[in-house]
Amino acid sequence: MKDQRRTARSVIVILPDEIDVVNAESVYEQLNSAFVPGVAVVVADMTSTSFCDSSGFGLITLAHQHATALHGQLRLAIPPGDVRRILQLLGLDQVLLVYPTLKAALADHSHSA
Repeated sequence: MKDQRRTARSVIVILPDEIDVVNAESVYEQLNSAFVPGVAVVVADMTSTSFCDSSGFGLITLAHQHATALHGQLRLAIPPGDVRRILQLLGLDQVLLVYPTLKAALADHSHSA
């Protein structure tokens, strides 16, 4: 994992360039560990992610379920491109909160936790 930044009630987790079976569990753990008391929203910054396989999206979906159980939100910043297309093909764009930019993910108040 690259980085984690905190804003008011949000945490930005910068995800790696590639997510696959080798590092998907680590991504899952980092997303879950970002939900600490006082944090309502975790934004997974996937703007630099060029590849994410089904194991990666599977564990991101589990992290989303964990966030929901804590009454929080996991938001994904994924620009148009291959990673977003895979997410759409899997139908996960209907389940997860997906935004085209990090700024949009941080600014969305319509899905406030």
